[in-house]
Amino acid sequence: MISLVTAQHAEELSTGARQLGVELTDIQHQQLLAYLALLIKWNKAYNLTAVRNPDEMVSRHLLDSLSVMPFIENGRWLDVGSGGGMPGIPLAILFPESQVTCLDSNGKKTRFLTQVKLELKLDNLQVIHSRVEEYQPALPFNGIVSRAFSSMENFSNWTRHLGDSQTRWLAMKGVHPADELVALPTDFRLDSEHALTVPGCQGQRHLLILRRTA
Repeated sequence: MISLVTAQHAEELSTGARQLGVELTDIQHQQLLAYLALLIKWNKAYNLTAVRNPDEMVSRHLLDSLSVMPFIENGRWLDVGSGGGMPGIPLAILFPESQVTCLDSNGKKTRFLTQVKLELKLDNLQVIHSRVEEYQPALPFNGIVSRAFSSMENFSNWTRHLGDSQTRWLAMKGVHPADELVALPTDFRLDSEHALTVPGCQGQRHLLILRRTA
């Protein structure tokens, strides 16, 4: 399995994580590479990501996910529209004390995520196959994160029932979405925004953190 991942991938992950200020243990480094190997293998049949070149996956998937980790703290987290598991799988790996839920409406993608959970022995990870509007957890989440999931208006509207006034909503975006912020529902406000520099990624990356006012 790990033969799909090269020494160059391993070095790029180590160097990039350091540049992002993210300290990886040896086990976390190995788990992230094992996840990358599974992503490369399954992507051929399951079309998990539009990034087909394994050499681009470290920066565009792993390091992009790690770039938001300094803004995350232990708790109950939901990755909405998780797809191939970004950033939910890296989040579960880096925060073993947290409970992480990856939710997606695509059955192929949730089957892949379940396989990752089993192979990486991520006991703190839950995989849910559901439309976000229909998902009813027992408790509100401490944090809800999305990466290229939808507009911020839809992200907040569709996940409103999954959080409360203590919840933080983290929207991972490319170009700064000023037009989307104007369309935010009235009970959501922008708490903070951060321009991110992801090693190996050419395009803009932004993180916008929302809270509910009501």
